[in-house]
Amino acid sequence: MKAAVCREFGKPLVIEEVSLADAGPGEVKVKLAATAICHSDISYADGAWGGDLPAVYGHECAGVVESVGLGVTTVKVGDPVVVTLIRSCGHCHGCVRGMPVTCTTQFPLDAKSPITDKSGKSLVQSMRTGGFAEQVLVHESQCVTIPGNVPMTSASLLACGVITGFGAVTNTARVPAGSHVVVIGTGGVGLNSIQGARVSGARTVIAVDIADNKLEAAKGFGATHGINSSKENVLERVMQLTDSRGADYVFVTVGAKGAFDSSYAMLAKGGSTVLVGMPASGVMSEIDPGTMAAYSQNILGSKMGSARIQVDIPNLVDLYQQKRVKLDELITKTYPLEQINEAIAAVKRGEALRNVIVF
Repeated sequence: MKAAVCREFGKPLVIEEVSLADAGPGEVKVKLAATAICHSDISYADGAWGGDLPAVYGHECAGVVESVGLGVTTVKVGDPVVVTLIRSCGHCHGCVRGMPVTCTTQFPLDAKSPITDKSGKSLVQSMRTGGFAEQVLVHESQCVTIPGNVPMTSASLLACGVITGFGAVTNTARVPAGSHVVVIGTGGVGLNSIQGARVSGARTVIAVDIADNKLEAAKGFGATHGINSSKENVLERVMQLTDSRGADYVFVTVGAKGAFDSSYAMLAKGGSTVLVGMPASGVMSEIDPGTMAAYSQNILGSKMGSARIQVDIPNLVDLYQQKRVKLDELITKTYPLEQINEAIAAVKRGEALRNVIVF
């Protein structure tokens, strides 16, 4: 099969013929139809978080089950599925507490990558998926069956960007109706936090970004107001829009230190900053612990929207089919695998919400 392999950080990916192992016990091989490009893939390929090379990135996938290993019961050959990076055992401390994104179990696929190059050398299966390839081999816990009439390009977004942004609101923060919400960053994840706030019944949904066109787009996903942080004083404007109270929830969906640092001052008493975006390794943020304690404020981390994919993805599919959640509108352009470097470059230039590789 063909795959886009990263051999040097910050360099173009190389299209190569690689081999994929057969499905072992509890494992599923999926023939992919679409893989969306997430900023996490780009950060990894640029070396922001280190890691080993050569590697196959890509983790927002959708396709059709091609084969299953011994003991697989949740999917069968021919099922259309969303493939996520969330690999969970169902019985460790994190799983039994309803937090499968914190699963600590070591799987055979963690110990040995299923991908090898033509010489037989192992390639890293990045983010437990390796989705910039025609096929993936994953644990069955990473797959969720979806209706056959959902477009694969749109379905692929459910694997990360949508559940991360939407779930940060509905699962991690559990935003109640009537809340004042600020979302910093209106990329793919930020727009889904905006959608989550709208569906949750937020009174005010304030989008913050540096691009007027992105702020205008955010209003189509549910933002009630937009603030261009390069032109306006964000704190003053947030206070005006919240009757001087501040925001009940601030979702930081970008990995910039300035975005994290600025979020805390926007909080109302009892408010929460939710950390969603992932900065490069070593980036630190500063808080005033005395103020946060005195005002009973909170900082919440949100990995993958605290998703329980077997619950959240079917729910999001229903909302999509009811036209209450937008997916198709998040896709800027589709590309064949051979043009993946062009697709990534467009994302880096800020020209795309989600570009999708189609097979």
